[in-house]
Amino acid sequence: MHPSALTKYAFRIRTRDGLVVNNLMIHGRAEDDAQRKLRQIYRDCEILECICHQGPERRLPASFDDVLNLITR
Repeated sequence: MHPSALTKYAFRIRTRDGLVVNNLMIHGRAEDDAQRKLRQIYRDCEILECICHQGPERRLPASFDDVLNLITR
């Protein structure tokens, strides 16, 4: 398996004890593979958010200014 075949996923989860864990990075071939690995570590967790990071550039959620620029165009 080549490292480039894996994609990095950032999860935000709530553990079964109610604690929120942000920016939990897991590699997987696809999102379901990354979720399977995540659930092996954090059993019975609730996935609140999943962000896919492909390639060298990181895709962040849009900021308020980005959304405002889209609306005012």
